[in-house]
Amino acid sequence: MTNIPQLLRADAVDTWTETADVVVIGYGIAGACAALEARQAGADVLVLERASGGGGASALSAGIFYLGGGTAVQNAVGYTDTPDDMFNFLMASTGAPDALLVRRFCDEAAGHFDWLEAQGVPFERTYYKDKAVIAPTSDCLASTGNEKVWPYYLFAAPVPRGHKVAKVGDGGGALATNALIARCAEAGVRVMVDTRVDALVCDAAERICGVRARQTTGEITVRARRGVVLAAGGFGMNGEYMREWCPNFPTTGVNPIGIPHNDGAALELGLSAGAAVQAMSGTIATASFYPPAQLIKGILVNNRGERFVAEDSYHGRTAEYIAEQPDTVAYLVLDSATFAYPENQRAAHRLVDGFETVAEMEAALSLPEGSLRKTLADYNAAAARREDPLLHKHPDWLQPLDKPPYAAFEVGYNNSMYHYLTLGGIQTNSNAEVLDRHGRAIPGFYAAGACVSSIPQDGKGYASGLSLGPGSYYGRVAGLNAARDAAND
Repeated sequence: MTNIPQLLRADAVDTWTETADVVVIGYGIAGACAALEARQAGADVLVLERASGGGGASALSAGIFYLGGGTAVQNAVGYTDTPDDMFNFLMASTGAPDALLVRRFCDEAAGHFDWLEAQGVPFERTYYKDKAVIAPTSDCLASTGNEKVWPYYLFAAPVPRGHKVAKVGDGGGALATNALIARCAEAGVRVMVDTRVDALVCDAAERICGVRARQTTGEITVRARRGVVLAAGGFGMNGEYMREWCPNFPTTGVNPIGIPHNDGAALELGLSAGAAVQAMSGTIATASFYPPAQLIKGILVNNRGERFVAEDSYHGRTAEYIAEQPDTVAYLVLDSATFAYPENQRAAHRLVDGFETVAEMEAALSLPEGSLRKTLADYNAAAARREDPLLHKHPDWLQPLDKPPYAAFEVGYNNSMYHYLTLGGIQTNSNAEVLDRHGRAIPGFYAAGACVSSIPQDGKGYASGLSLGPGSYYGRVAGLNAARDAAND
């Protein structure tokens, strides 16, 4: 059962230990952007961070920001993108319930890229053309979603929108957060670390006007003259909350991504103020079977010997479809022309064996008699015509699997390792205001980052960068609007 702390009343606070114009809870990418934007707007800003330093789960990421609409990098490498195309794609693919929130992000995404770069976040003017979960190079632009996957390319011209921080391989998230935190320090943002906020404070008019927090030396209360911004992460590290909010999520072969403090404490604070939540069962899991990209030319089948997802889908989309299969079982089937070992060592995909015939493989995998033979025969006939009438796999990845010997890898949750993030959280609007259960903004209360449900609602509609991109952008919106909110004065 979700633990909801008591909402404190301001008239019960004897003495305010600290006072600031804007109080930011959490110092990951969203919190840093909120603090910096509020400070640049002239507000006195105090960040309260539960850990001993900033960065949060954002610092553990690859540093990919989903941005478009004609960014400087897109233009430099020859891709034409528009806010309309970006909006149309995101609305079609993500299931986002708030078109105004998506529209604002798309309209300002290119400008947000410029802002990030101006704060010292490094990006190259380069493009990584191969299919990979994370570009192994320092290249910036890459396709990180379902833009070329049917039916989404029917809604908008497919262009790459993943912008990775200039770092070879993984780890760009730390570069980004370090740059923003350094800029916050230069701007005069005040920070208290090892400080856990355990309650919000409201005034007689039901405005959020402060917080209570605990430090090693005791309890403190902090008054917010203008607003409070909540940016303290998701709940993936809380097994009890995962069982409560994501009851259908697999319980084997899964491992959360994040830091220990991603335990739902931000969600608890939001609920204490009467915040609405949405997409609480939404997750993005990944155990990508590619790279190498040639593996996409294979087929994925369940334990009925049936294909169930286009193999060129974004790996998070594929992962969610695998989770929906009987017993979460799935196999990647290859022939000698497409065979390679998956390079994603963290996924731990196991080679079942090699087989001289499809019938032999079918029997070894305990699939219904004739099922895999029919699936493969139908697929090969269509692939020879550069078609996939069943699942509409893009022609770039269509190739008959007709060159024995054959091989199968186990890629289901029963034998692989999937890493996941939660996507559900507090509901906000396009001004980053926290909404109550009636859709009304809670005065003085703003939120951004992994503690909110933003644009992607589940793994099927996710794209790499849809955490850092909207999280950083709406962190800025939250900080600026909190800085301009003078009602608590």
